[in-house]
Amino acid sequence: MRIKAVHVALLAVMASCSAITTGAYAQWPQKQVTFIVPFAAGGGTDAFARPLAAQLDTQLGKRVIIENRAGAGGTVGASAAAKAAPDGYTFFMGAAHHAIAPSLYPTLDYDIEKDFIPVALIARPPQVIVVNPDKISAKTLGEFIAYAKANPDKLSYGSAGAGTTHHLAGELFKILTQTKIQHVPYRGAGPAMQDLIAGHVPVVFDGLGSSAAPIRAGQLRALAIAAPKRVAAFPDLPTAAEAGLPNYEVATWYGLFAPKGTPPDIVERMAKELKTAMQTPAIKEAWERNGSDVPDVAGADFGKMVSAEVARWRKVVTEANVKLD
Repeated sequence: MRIKAVHVALLAVMASCSAITTGAYAQWPQKQVTFIVPFAAGGGTDAFARPLAAQLDTQLGKRVIIENRAGAGGTVGASAAAKAAPDGYTFFMGAAHHAIAPSLYPTLDYDIEKDFIPVALIARPPQVIVVNPDKISAKTLGEFIAYAKANPDKLSYGSAGAGTTHHLAGELFKILTQTKIQHVPYRGAGPAMQDLIAGHVPVVFDGLGSSAAPIRAGQLRALAIAAPKRVAAFPDLPTAAEAGLPNYEVATWYGLFAPKGTPPDIVERMAKELKTAMQTPAIKEAWERNGSDVPDVAGADFGKMVSAEVARWRKVVTEANVKLD
C-alpha cells in the first residue's frame, strides 16, 4: 500500500509538471523570436529570411528579428545557433552551404545533422552566373567561357565564402570548362554582390535570390542559370545546358532549424506557422521574384534531405579535390 501510494503521488507530480509545461508552451511566443542568419546582410539568405520574418511578425503577434552572424562560410553563425538556449526563441536559417561545411571544416564544433532539429525547407533558388557588364563584355555563356580560356588566371570570381555553394559552383564551372579563374571569398553573398556591382570582382556564381534585383536593375548581366529548366522570374535566361554547358547544375536551398532540445510542440507550431506564411500572396510573390518555388518539405522529410545533401557534397568535394583558400 505504501509503495502504491508513493507511485500514485509521483504520477500526480509528473502530471502536474506536464500540465504546467504544456500550458507554458501553449502561450509561445511570449517574447521576441530570433532567427540567426549566418551571413552578412543583403545576401541570398536575407532575401528569404526577412520577408518571412515580417510575415511571422503578423501571425505570431511578436517580433521576429534577424540576427546576422557572418564568417567562415556560414559556420560561425551555425556554431552560435547550435549553442543557443533551446527554449523556442532562437532558430537558425541554414543553407546548402551547411551541408558542404562538414567536408571542408574537419574541426567544426557542431554537427548540422545532430545538433539541430530540422523544422522546414524555406526556399530553393537555382544558382546563376552573373558578371559585371562594365568588366566583362561577353553577352553569352559561350563568349564568357572563350574569354576565360583565352585569359587563364586573369579573371577572379567572388563567393559568399570558402566552402559555400558559390565557391563549389565556381570550382565545378572551372572543371567543366577547363578554365583557370581565381577564387575570392567574402563574408557573405551581400558583400560579394556589392563588389561585383562596383567592379572590384568581375563574376560571381550566385544564388538567384540575391542576384535577381541587380539583374533587373541592369547592374549585372546574367549569362545562365545552373538549373535543369528556366525559371518563371527570368523566362529569357537560358539554362547552362541550353547555353552550351551540359551537366552544370547547382542549386542552393535555405531552411529553418531549431537548436537540439527545443520542445517538440514549439517546433511543430513553428512548422505550422511557416506553412501558413508561405501560402500568403506576399511570400509567394517574393519567392517567385527571387526565382524559387514554395516548397512543402518539413520535419523528418527535411532532415532526410539535409543528410542526402551532406553525402552528395562530400562526394563532390572529394572528386573535385576542393580545398579551402
